[in-house]
Amino acid sequence: MLKNINKHHFILHFIVFLWGWSPILGKGITADALQLVWFRIAITIFLMSFYLVYIKANLRVSLKTIWQLTVIGIIICIHWLSFYGAIKVSNVSVTMAAFSTGTLFTAIFEPLIYKRKFIWYEIVIGLIIIAAVGLIFSVEIKYGLGILLGIIAALTSSIFGILNGVLIQDHKNPISSPVISFIELSMAFIALSIYLICNGSFSVQFLTISNQDYLLIGILAAVCTVYPFIAAVNLMKYLSPYTINLTVNLEGVYGIILAGLIFHENKDLSITFYVGFGIILSVIFLNALLKQKSIKK
Repeated sequence: MLKNINKHHFILHFIVFLWGWSPILGKGITADALQLVWFRIAITIFLMSFYLVYIKANLRVSLKTIWQLTVIGIIICIHWLSFYGAIKVSNVSVTMAAFSTGTLFTAIFEPLIYKRKFIWYEIVIGLIIIAAVGLIFSVEIKYGLGILLGIIAALTSSIFGILNGVLIQDHKNPISSPVISFIELSMAFIALSIYLICNGSFSVQFLTISNQDYLLIGILAAVCTVYPFIAAVNLMKYLSPYTINLTVNLEGVYGIILAGLIFHENKDLSITFYVGFGIILSVIFLNALLKQKSIKK
């Protein structure tokens, strides 16, 4: 049992490491957030379809489930638009710090949706993270919009993670994680396309991006989306949404380190930023210790 738990945690950390490259690629892509997300979803669906054919996946689901997956797909789309929008108007480091607030949102929504008791230290840790983000905002106010979008990205990430957990653990209506991922992203693609058509943004100019952007979005879709997305949904059979969301915060660590090495963002940020992010990291590891003690008991 413990061996399987360690295996699932290793897979989760590997996924998060891959996701740590997502903001880096997003920063390097010159296309705006709408273009980036639309092309990312399109390429991801295209690649996923080959995998579904290979495993001979059954795509038959009930109408009720289709509606549920559509709602989650739209939430995922909003999440990606907010996430990459935050990077475009601020930088990777600020976005990832704001994204860490997902811990508080999960601590609040998971007990409500799963109908379990609130865990006091989850709420406290979430509030400390919010306070740390507030500290960052107080000195990096020029990135206010980026922080706001980063928090929205965290909120939507928390919500779709919990809802996916409910679906994947529904034994009365079992659906495989690849099918869940494929239908959700297909619905996200359709919803975003309809939005673009309705507001007049869908044009030849919208579809025209540089060859470098095609390459980077292709890597983003293939390496940082297809496998991680399917594997993350599957992990919800074995790990709680709070544990997953908490570990996802390490994406910020990888992202900030990589942003410093590649884009030299460390030169543009104050010491207070790193103090705030250090507080976030500290409570994340504190939570891991508390969780470990709880499991042993």
